[in-house]
Amino acid sequence: MDRLPLILSTVCFLLGFAYTMFTLGAGRHRLSRFNLVVIGIGFLCQTWFLYLRGHEIGRCPLTNLFEVLIFLSWSMVLLYLLIGPAYRLSLLGAFTAPLVFLFQVIALIAPIDTPMRVHTAPDPWLELHAALSVIAYGAFAMAGVAGVMYLAQERQLKTHHLRSIFYEMPPIAHLATANTRLLWSGFVLLTAGLMAGFAVHAPTGGFKLGLGLGVWAVYLAILMARRLGPRRIALLSVVAFSRALSALWGVNYLSERAPQALIHP
Repeated sequence: MDRLPLILSTVCFLLGFAYTMFTLGAGRHRLSRFNLVVIGIGFLCQTWFLYLRGHEIGRCPLTNLFEVLIFLSWSMVLLYLLIGPAYRLSLLGAFTAPLVFLFQVIALIAPIDTPMRVHTAPDPWLELHAALSVIAYGAFAMAGVAGVMYLAQERQLKTHHLRSIFYEMPPIAHLATANTRLLWSGFVLLTAGLMAGFAVHAPTGGFKLGLGLGVWAVYLAILMARRLGPRRIALLSVVAFSRALSALWGVNYLSERAPQALIHP
């Protein structure tokens, strides 16, 4: 029963994506509150689940890969709700929903919800470090989603094969701006998370720190390479997020062998 909110939220994201695809296929997609309401309900159910799990374990729910995937999904939806309406990126939710749905299905099906026996009191710096880092990964994921939308729209413009979805997308300049701002948001959050990690009293391990700094350096390089142009920045944001996911898995693998610490990319 403790997973009921998570199952409900997963269904909400599937419904939102399916509704958008149906209306696009029928050629009658328009700005609608349905997607926003469904995704909002899914977000509330995610928040409900994270609250229940945090209350159960007595700390921030970031102690295994299962919880990290849910927290990452929650971060992505939070960022969409904050920036989507502001940028009129109505289809950003349709592109985000399947990725969130995939993460949550993996979390529900895969045997990764392994309890970690932690006998020490929670370290607030460690919890802040973990939470900020995963929210930063959520921003990087959303930057990747915006990057995919940018590349798809640019391809249609270059080939002159304009499909119905093209007319529902925001202007390509808005996608480029959203992509850049999401990259900066993630970078600032990750920087703050790493700084909080240096204040952690428990040793975190040099390799874990190296993975986190590696992700930080990759995104710093992307942000400093403005002369590459928005197309390459969009492509790099997609590639970089796949690298960040690999680092997240590596950190989780090491954390299972050092259960005194939260997952902290």
